[in-house]
Amino acid sequence: MIITYTLNDLSVVAKKIIQQAKSKILLFNGEMGSGKTTLIKEIIKQFGVNDNISSPTFSLVNEYLSKQNELIYHFDFYRIEDQEEALAIGIEDYFNKNAWCFIEWPKNAKNLLPLDAIEINILIIDDGIRKLEVR
Repeated sequence: MIITYTLNDLSVVAKKIIQQAKSKILLFNGEMGSGKTTLIKEIIKQFGVNDNISSPTFSLVNEYLSKQNELIYHFDFYRIEDQEEALAIGIEDYFNKNAWCFIEWPKNAKNLLPLDAIEINILIIDDGIRKLEVR
């Protein structure tokens, strides 16, 4: 799936990602400022989460509960320098919970990620325009 979108399209894009996901583990790639966190926040909102959704840059992981009582985890591995740090927070346990896991900067823990995870690449096309590729 390839989608070109703006901020006004985020709700529709988030719904499409959820509907077409063949795995609950989604890996978000893109350069700094490409909109990874913004898109993940919108996806989490689509699950009916009313909490303050924020980036887990310093905590590494934030946990949310959907309206249907599904667990949702938002990871940000930007600051991880060694995969041992991901192991230390129990990343494998998170993956074994059958919960939604949205991971920013997955390359920093690439050897620990499930093989069936879905890769989402976000490219900056122009100011306010993004191209999303799902693999």
